[in-house]
Amino acid sequence: MNKNEKDIECCDLVEVHEALLKIVNEKMPQEEELYNLAELFKVFGDSTRIRILFVLFEAEVCVCDLAQALNMTQSAISHQLRILKQNKLVKNRREGKSIFYSLADDHVRTIIAQGLDHIEED
Repeated sequence: MNKNEKDIECCDLVEVHEALLKIVNEKMPQEEELYNLAELFKVFGDSTRIRILFVLFEAEVCVCDLAQALNMTQSAISHQLRILKQNKLVKNRREGKSIFYSLADDHVRTIIAQGLDHIEED
């Protein structure tokens, strides 16, 4: 038994609470929804993508601006933006020869704010 297993509290008696399990099973989302949710959270698992989102919290910017702000290449920024766009976290618009990126909606800001609140708890 490793140290982490010792830290987990377990029941002394095995007793299945059928009524509780019935409620849980009725409320549990479909497997595909759970998979999609897990995939969404994976997108937030990259600090570069988080940094890009923080820039976009402040302003709509083009790839050139993002690259400069984050001290990265445009190619690296474009790769991360593609992932963010595929997951409907950012959107873009063309203005002449420039492509400007912004947050897709306020849900993105809410997700990040909730995450920050959680890690800042005492």
